This record gives sequence, structure tokens and C-alpha cells, in this order.
Amino acid sequence: MKRSYIYCLIALVLFAGCGKQGGRTLTSATGSIYECLVVIPNATLTAEQLEQISQAQLQPNEGSSYAEDVTTLYDAVRVVMGADMPCMPQKEAYFKLMHVTPALFDNMLKPTRNILRVDIDGTRYTQVKVKPQREVWSTPQAVYSIQAPSADAFLSYWLEHGVQVRDWFVSQEMTRQLRFYRASTEKNIRALLNSRFACDMLVPNDYMLLMDTTLEATSTFGLTANTHVLWACNNKGPLRRDLVVYSYPYTDEGTFTLPYLNAKRDEVLAPLISASVKGSYMGTEYKVFPPEMRTLNIDSTYTAEVRGLWKMKGGEAMGGPYVSHTWLDPVHARVVTAEVFVFAPGQKKRNPLRQAEAILYSREQYYDKK
Repeated sequence: MKRSYIYCLIALVLFAGCGKQGGRTLTSATGSIYECLVVIPNATLTAEQLEQISQAQLQPNEGSSYAEDVTTLYDAVRVVMGADMPCMPQKEAYFKLMHVTPALFDNMLKPTRNILRVDIDGTRYTQVKVKPQREVWSTPQAVYSIQAPSADAFLSYWLEHGVQVRDWFVSQEMTRQLRFYRASTEKNIRALLNSRFACDMLVPNDYMLLMDTTLEATSTFGLTANTHVLWACNNKGPLRRDLVVYSYPYTDEGTFTLPYLNAKRDEVLAPLISASVKGSYMGTEYKVFPPEMRTLNIDSTYTAEVRGLWKMKGGEAMGGPYVSHTWLDPVHARVVTAEVFVFAPGQKKRNPLRQAEAILYSREQYYDKK
């Protein structure tokens, strides 16, 4: 009886660690978030291929997380997948990489969480084909397969599309994070986002509300009236994640430019966020890693994303990375910005920032309900 009971427990544990896909039972994926296994021949690049890489300016930055010279096909992948994330206080790569050749890619490695698989075979392929897949050998899993007739053909594809491949893997990690958040969210904060900003975001249930107010105009920081702010925080010991959402009237056609958004950030957050030293205030780092901006489409809405470093000014030695999304609410003629920032002294920042950043990508608009 005891032996049968033990066998039943083992079976239950194994079943709990598996998922199903198309009738198949999948094991749990191995590896950590933002890790990727690269399966590619370790072929040395020719002089012509090295020249092609040089023209594409595909070289690691000085002091990069992966600073070795590019001499092999794997190196060409590494310099993209392992490139340094922008606007971080220390060098941290987009992905931590592992490399094996196709001959060593066995059943022990197939459950890896993220896999970039490159198959080069002139007898089987006449042109480059790609196949992004999910849940192939495990769950959650993302597998991006590239089939090419030659190393030249693969390299040409990679130089043109490597960044998009990397972004695809990032999006898979974001999707997994949102799936985790969706199971348990902070309903009060989500209700306030709906009523104050006509939107919803998957704010995790361990975030607590710090502020929900309308800031008064000040001459000290140049803050204009009718600026509404919601501030929530996840504070777990030495690691802290903050979410700040604020809105202000849309009055300037030049709003969606980096200088304007930088100035507005300083204007709103300076009187709002301070530290223990009297007179300290939240500011933006412009000298070491100036903020960078790109445009996105979130829930069918034009969105300006800004990445940068924040720091306390006026005597307090604090800082870290931030990411903000800004969009136009045309129904109420206002601009809305949602920002996450991380404070984790002495720790790596990539994973905490990415986890907080996923909240921004969960945004849904409710203009028609207001």
C-alpha cells in the first residue's frame, strides 16, 4: 500500500509539471527567462562574409557583455541576440546565450525555453525558410527555425532580419509574463486606470497604490494644471518596481517628440517623487546614456516608447532604468504616459525591468466607455 501511494504521488508530480499541445503531453521548459539556446554550426567566416558583416556594422560595442570578435557563424548570431540592452546602468545583454552545434542538439536540450535553430543544408533547401513555433517540445517554449541552403544565404538573412528575430523572442517572454499576471491582478488599481485614464493594464496584485491625485500647478518645476497622477509600487526588500501613470491636456503638435516627452517627464515627476535627503527629486539622466525613443502600436494606438535612466538629484545617490509609453486619448484631448522604473542597487536590472515593462504592453483602451 505504501509503495502504491508513493507511485501515485510521483505520477501526480510528473503530471503537474506537464502541459498538453495538440493532444501531446509536454514537459515543463528548462532554463530561465531571457535565456536562449542557439543551435548552429560553428563554421568559421570567410573573408567575404567578414567584409559583409563589417559593412553591416555588426560588431560588439566596447565593453559589451559579449565582447569577443566576430569570427564564426555563431558569433554573427551572438552579436545580435546578445547585444547590450539600451539605457541600462550596467552592461546587460538582451539574452543570455548557450551554443551547441546541430550534432549535439539532443533530447536533453530540446525542452529549453527559447531555441534559435539554424539548419544549413544545400541538399535539402534551395532558399531560406523560417518557422517560428511555440510549445514544440516543452511549455512554455519558443522555437525559431531558420533553414538555409548555404552559410552565405543564412548570413544574408540574419543581417537583414536578426533584430526582428530577437524582438520575436522578447515578445514571447512578454506574453508569458502577461499570462502570469493575468491570473492575479490588483483590481482596485485597474478600476482607477479605467476611471481616470480610460484604459486597463494588468497590474499584479502585489502592487500597492501610493497616490491617486491631481497635481497643482507649480512655478518651481513649471508643472501645468490638470495633471492627474496614479502611482503604484511593488517594494520587495532591495528590489523595487514602480508604476506611474499621468495625463495632461493635449495642446502641442510637437508632443510626440523625444525632447518634449523628456521635459514633461521631468516636469511631472520632479515634484512628485523625492528621497530621504531633503530637497532631492526625481530627474532624468542625459549625459551617460541619453533617453532613446521608438514608436509602437499598442491596442491599435500609436505609442511613443522612451527608455532611459532615472536618478535622484539634489543630494541622493539613487537611480536605475525606466521605460515609458505615451499615447493620445483623442476623446478627452489629453496625453497619457505610463512609466515603470526599477530600483535594485547592486543587482542586475534586466529581468526586473522586463517584468515591470510587460505591464505597459498589456494596455487596452476604453475610450468608447467614457
